[in-house]
Amino acid sequence: MSLVTMRAKLTQDDIRRLVKGETPEERAMAARKICQRVDATELTAEERAAANGILEMIAQDAVVLVRRALAVTLRSSPNLPKSVAMRLAADIDSIAVPVLAASPVFTDAELVEIIQSQGEGKQAAIGARASVSSEVVGAIVEFGSERAVGITAANDGADFDHASYEKAFTRFSDSSLVMDSFVARSSLPLAFTEKLISQVSDEALERLVKRHALPPQLAVELAEATRERATVDLVDQAGVAPDMRHFVQQLQINGRLTPSLVLRAAFRGHIEFVEHAFAELGSVPHSKAWLLIHDAGPLGMKAIFDRTGLPSRLFPAIRTAIDTLHSIEMDNTPEGRIRFRKLLAERAFTRFQGVPDEDVEYILSRLDEDAISDQPAAARLAG
Repeated sequence: MSLVTMRAKLTQDDIRRLVKGETPEERAMAARKICQRVDATELTAEERAAANGILEMIAQDAVVLVRRALAVTLRSSPNLPKSVAMRLAADIDSIAVPVLAASPVFTDAELVEIIQSQGEGKQAAIGARASVSSEVVGAIVEFGSERAVGITAANDGADFDHASYEKAFTRFSDSSLVMDSFVARSSLPLAFTEKLISQVSDEALERLVKRHALPPQLAVELAEATRERATVDLVDQAGVAPDMRHFVQQLQINGRLTPSLVLRAAFRGHIEFVEHAFAELGSVPHSKAWLLIHDAGPLGMKAIFDRTGLPSRLFPAIRTAIDTLHSIEMDNTPEGRIRFRKLLAERAFTRFQGVPDEDVEYILSRLDEDAISDQPAAARLAG
């Protein structure tokens, strides 16, 4: 079949502008319009073949602006022919990067081959994809540039396995760009986090110890450190520890499971930590502590609290934390936790005077931090 059928859908004017447009801009706009129609139109197999022929022609055009119009318009389309995608991937970076960063038509093997044979811009584009398999991550870590590995390290959609973490550390342990980028991930293996402690910048270390779990003993040691670099706030660790029971036991062994820590954790919304702390201090299984803490009646919480040996003046505050948690059904998101903390502080500080001054100051200062960190998100919502 010729292009007759496609002309009916794309109009002869589109084809004419693409082939004979007077300026690169006019031809690029025609290419963009054709690509949009090809992607949005239901085509028969014969029509699709004709459409692909047009896309092949655009991909071979001598004008960069025309080829870029194709790459940008169809960068996320499943209808981009494989042959066209591969041609675009081999083109200059301004054309290849949009396709490599978003196109679903590439296989992992094809992406690995591109990583091994192409330059930093294309490697970085692949590392920034919404989903990057462990195979592809492994290739980036082994063959990629410092910048490409840094972009991949910060990408939560990149699947780092143990080997990739180790390889990245071996190649780039002296690179603050790469090491600091790992801190942006939502989670990190404990062993790798421990390695990062001595490699990241001071600013990144501050974020690392707040966002990521540390081995319990290391957390205690850093919390007790007096060096200039960041020390660990054990309250932050109470919110991210992957093995809460072990973390709490380690705190108890080191004499750090204090009334102040339990209270502060409760006011930060780390209720799982409070449950395990009560279980440890009260010498009862966690399951029993959980039932008593979350007992709808007036006696269960008081019974387990009395077993812990915590100062009685703290009971109203922790009781309020639990009641507030139940009343608002806190979302397990950063925004949900900030909402919980604000509401809890308002309720707690107006109902009793039992919270020590230093804990009040701590809780209020952390609320101020929440307000600052929440500003960008609020601005985006307002916009």
